[in-house]
Amino acid sequence: MQSDIKALIFDLDGTLYVNNDLGMEISRAACRYVSDLKNISAEEAAELINQTRRDLSQATGLDSTLSHTILALGGDLRTLHTRFADEIRPADFLSRDRRVPEMLKGLADKYEMYIYTNNNLRLSNSIMELIGVKGLFARIFTIEDNWRPKPDAEAIGTIYRLIGRDPTECLFIGDRYDVDLRIPAERGSAVFLANNVIELLSLAQFLAREKI
Repeated sequence: MQSDIKALIFDLDGTLYVNNDLGMEISRAACRYVSDLKNISAEEAAELINQTRRDLSQATGLDSTLSHTILALGGDLRTLHTRFADEIRPADFLSRDRRVPEMLKGLADKYEMYIYTNNNLRLSNSIMELIGVKGLFARIFTIEDNWRPKPDAEAIGTIYRLIGRDPTECLFIGDRYDVDLRIPAERGSAVFLANNVIELLSLAQFLAREKI
């Protein structure tokens, strides 16, 4: 199946870079939002988010996302991401690993490449600039396109339609199977799990091997 791949669809956060400090900053911003939403302390908001996320995962048997947790708490994703864009400065946390853009530039000569992220466009553009990958992708699909956070079958179907590719022509790359890869795999796409930069860098070798 991999020999038919024409398009690579990458998750952004946790896939093209890994930075726990930035992840914690996003969590703190979410806690501040829930604190204001529920009129509780930030500490209480953090526990409420964690418990709600655990409850969602237990109910579905799948990993739950921050986006779905906020929705379950009655939050509004537009408001949340406005706050993320205003409050979070990726430049305070990120540095460039030149191996990643070098690999992606090599892949861009052979494949169509896209980003599909639960992040907003403003932060996504800032992050991609900082890690050196901006301009390498034909299109960036963000939460703002339809406000349907991953995992979402309808959003995946829209991506196939907009890029003009059959699921079997696509490879999805992400760091969370349930969130990034499960639905594409069910639709017939190839998937590649990358939990860290070393695993991500093996993507080029994987694709070259599958071409043989």
